[in-house]
Amino acid sequence: MMPVAPKIQRWLTSAQADPSVRARFRLEIEGRSARDPSVRKDLRSIGRSGWGASLLDHQSPDGRWFTRGSSPQELYQPKFLATNWRAIVLADLGMTRTDPRIRRTAELILDRWGRTSNELSARTSEICVTGNAVRTLIRFGYLDDPVVQSAISWIVRTQKGDGGWHCFRSRTGTLDCWEGLAGLAEIPEAGRDAAVRRTIERGAEFYLRRKLVNEGRTPYAPWYRIHYPNHYYYDLLVGLRILTRLGYGSDPRMASALNWLRRKRSPEGTWALDATHPDVVLARGDHWWKGAIFPMALEQAGVPSRWATVEALSVLARVERS
Repeated sequence: MMPVAPKIQRWLTSAQADPSVRARFRLEIEGRSARDPSVRKDLRSIGRSGWGASLLDHQSPDGRWFTRGSSPQELYQPKFLATNWRAIVLADLGMTRTDPRIRRTAELILDRWGRTSNELSARTSEICVTGNAVRTLIRFGYLDDPVVQSAISWIVRTQKGDGGWHCFRSRTGTLDCWEGLAGLAEIPEAGRDAAVRRTIERGAEFYLRRKLVNEGRTPYAPWYRIHYPNHYYYDLLVGLRILTRLGYGSDPRMASALNWLRRKRSPEGTWALDATHPDVVLARGDHWWKGAIFPMALEQAGVPSRWATVEALSVLARVERS
């Protein structure tokens, strides 16, 4: 177990903490088994209380979330409020198909984007959508579904020559398109065939060569802002989470990113969200997004964040174990 100050441990495991945070702290930082009674209790509470319950309170009986004026078939728009975005967060919180509400949402995504339209593995598919869907559906418990397997093969096929991915027509990848590698990282090691393993190795090398953040002539400010929900926006903590989960915590090229993470820690031992969503910060004009934004927020930015803190501590625990 990685040493954590008793005050921080109490803060992350108290009744006031979301059950997803409590479960992650016990599993990822304390190293407890999923069979541990306290872990099982926390996992059962996800979706019954806290952030998950709040999101599911607004779910329609068929598994969708929608706003006035949106099409009953729409899963993606409006951005960050529609079904796709809620599902991503619920998967991050640790919910699975054992909950019928999650099962309805997952089956809806599989039917609309896979079984009827092939939107996740067509020539016109986008890595952000497919990667997020693969990550979400595997976490929900659908790794063996043919739609997910087809989407995994699409991620492997569309990797660029340099090991990255890109949403737009490009011969090279970009750090912003992290979703493909994150999706593949959810596949248990025993379930990775040779093609997936090679794709993961090349994808990890793409990030490591760039020290998780070096792209372009000048530093890109949003990548240094911790935020959540991540949706399809990259930051250094996103990169650290993926690479440490894949077992690269001891690679020397991780050092500068890990030093950045340690510097972000407050004297009290916590981390804060720099933004609930990058577009909120960037609305002053230093980003391409000019339309309306509808951010989803679990916590307030600029104050100690349980989500950011358990995420950061999980990264450092994996580094220590590596």
